[in-house]
Amino acid sequence: MKAGSKLLCAVYALALMTGMVVSGTGVALLASSSTAQAAVVSVIEVRGNQRVDAETIRGNITIKPGKTFNKSDEDESIKRLFATGLFSDVRINQRGSALVVTVDENLIINQIVFNGNKKIKDKQLEALVQSKPLGPYDEITVEYDADAIRDAYDRIGRSDATVTTQVVNLSGGRVNIAFEVSEGDRTKITSINFVGNKAYSDGRLADVIATKRSGLLSFLSRKDVYDPDKLRADEELLRRFYYNRGYADFRIISATADLDPTSNNYVVTITLDEGERYTFGDIEVESTVAGIDAESGKRHLASRTGAVYSAEKVEESIISISETAAADGYPFAQITPRGNRDFANRTISVTYLIDQGQRAYIERIEIRGNTRTSDYVIRREFDISEGDAFNQVLVRRAKRRLEALGYFKSVTITTSPGSEPDRVVVIVDVRDQSTGEFSIGAGYSTGSTGATAEIGMTERNFLGRGQYIKIAVGGGATTRNYTFSFTEPYFLGYRLAAGFDVARVKDTSQSNYDIETTSVTFRVAAPITDRVRTVFAYTYSKEKYTLNSGVILGSLSLPIQNAINNSPWIKSSISSSLIYNTIDDMSLPREGIFARMTGEFAGVGGDAQFIKVVAKGSYFHTLSDYGDVVGQLSAGGGYVTSTSSNLRVFDQLFIGGETIRGFGTQGIGPRDTNGDALGGTTYFNATAEVGFPLPILPRDFGLRGAVFADAATLYGSDLNLAGTIVNGLNMQWRASVGGSLIWASPFGPLRVDLGFPVVKQPFDNTQTFRFGTSGRF
Repeated sequence: MKAGSKLLCAVYALALMTGMVVSGTGVALLASSSTAQAAVVSVIEVRGNQRVDAETIRGNITIKPGKTFNKSDEDESIKRLFATGLFSDVRINQRGSALVVTVDENLIINQIVFNGNKKIKDKQLEALVQSKPLGPYDEITVEYDADAIRDAYDRIGRSDATVTTQVVNLSGGRVNIAFEVSEGDRTKITSINFVGNKAYSDGRLADVIATKRSGLLSFLSRKDVYDPDKLRADEELLRRFYYNRGYADFRIISATADLDPTSNNYVVTITLDEGERYTFGDIEVESTVAGIDAESGKRHLASRTGAVYSAEKVEESIISISETAAADGYPFAQITPRGNRDFANRTISVTYLIDQGQRAYIERIEIRGNTRTSDYVIRREFDISEGDAFNQVLVRRAKRRLEALGYFKSVTITTSPGSEPDRVVVIVDVRDQSTGEFSIGAGYSTGSTGATAEIGMTERNFLGRGQYIKIAVGGGATTRNYTFSFTEPYFLGYRLAAGFDVARVKDTSQSNYDIETTSVTFRVAAPITDRVRTVFAYTYSKEKYTLNSGVILGSLSLPIQNAINNSPWIKSSISSSLIYNTIDDMSLPREGIFARMTGEFAGVGGDAQFIKVVAKGSYFHTLSDYGDVVGQLSAGGGYVTSTSSNLRVFDQLFIGGETIRGFGTQGIGPRDTNGDALGGTTYFNATAEVGFPLPILPRDFGLRGAVFADAATLYGSDLNLAGTIVNGLNMQWRASVGGSLIWASPFGPLRVDLGFPVVKQPFDNTQTFRFGTSGRF
């Protein structure tokens, strides 16, 4: 063999041996790695536990004796033990065939106390904090709890409240936690300023928003508490206000609240740009969907050419077209309004385009945040349900209905994708608010009635079911009344408001006799449209007339004698009312019409036999936007006739100071020579009134003035007079003028009227001063 060949063989042999050694080492390392990643233990030892049972710890880890595990199993076991909240530290190590789990237990909370809190009770704070007695102590959680308490005080207007914590260590690994609260002074809003407004005064805009300036009685309403969320909601209220009054370019530039730390008061400033005011131009409807007639869609439009532009009218038109299309078999029709501004003429022409929208169905309606109100109370405000075609217009309508209920601080409706591409999840987020009210009413009138007062308790969302309950007790020098009312707004699951009223009234205002009436009324109200509704009712009443001591029965007129001799009287009647309402704000109307006509038939058993028709209508219109001057025109009338022989005296119609100011209760109409009112069969009345904010006084006081002129007549009789001398049987008009002071008090609207008769009859009962609750409708 040559030397070169021998050298080559030696090198080859060395390389082969080296490869074998390296390969063996790799196999050994691989085997070692595999062993580390897939170990097996025969026993699990628990160390460091004092209160927590070892079996509880073993049950919360994924590693089991006799089964293989790896590093990821150790990590998962540690995560699970930490998630229990029982441990501050967890370590897992393998020692031979044993797995050692070493824990450091968290301290256990023995007791939680709150010190220094008066405005927010302990139970309310207990519900806010996450730390609980017998639960694990966690320093970070306690810090969050302190922040939650501070936020709670911030929401009631005490933003300078401070909260500190004290932790007291006890034996056995237990601690007591004390939250020390310094409530501080109440934060106030000293002023609300509007910058850039020209069409409407600061006072008018202050009426629009929910945030109010601090005043003498602000502690009753708590509307002067600054809340950033509330201020953002106020921005939306202002947008709606302007958009619905022609200002389509309106925008809010900024809304700020500056806190003065020295006085602890906020100054709210809202800067806005009103833009120009527009009217509607040409209104058109176009359809790309075969089968939908564009011309027929015009009949359902709420927007009209020449009228002041209103976003609300546009939305009403969209809803109307959408509902009509769905009823014609096109549930997925999508209505899109396209506006074309004419800046020169300040008009907006609107074209409603009807397209075939994307097919999507509601997979579910998810309701969140309702801690008090039941889910079904929220669901029933939707005209759509799970499985129906998704319609954004009807979702917006449901949102407005939920907001109008007054059960919630806020309502937000969003959507998210469902389990399929054509499925949508509707998410409703609400925040419950207090719906109970305690009211105090008072009144005074010159004459026999004198002073009156009423105390009432109202719950608009009874037990979270959306039911309405009211209990009231009232009276005065000559009257006593007790009432109880209950209303179920969705009777039998339908949009029918069914309920009943129970009342007992004792009236001693008459000089010769007293009247005591006990009644119960069952009623059902049904909406015909959003503006028209009807009410059906059945009333059963028992009326008792009692002669006052010292009065000779024979000295009274025959109708009064008959009422006393045949007492008690039973009336059983049915009635039907038709109500039309377009009022913008029922508490302070500025625009719209409210009209009501009621027909009543008595004779469903009982003693009364008559047909009665009563009607009244009021029209409101803003005479000056900037000055917030509002005009009102009202007219009414009534007629009653017997269906058998003669009417009873108390079945006739009576009117007085509540209809024509300047006159007393039952102050006009037929009257006998003793001065007793006998009522009439026919009446008419009319009112013209102008209301305005009082100058100088801040608008936050809620005071407004008014001047008025009233006219009325009451005449006719269907009584068995039998020779009784009666004044005022023929039509004789009365008229009065005067002024009023109206206060939107925290107890309800109150009104003072000074009326001066300018046309009257000698036998009328006049009354200059009248004070009481203000009920327009």
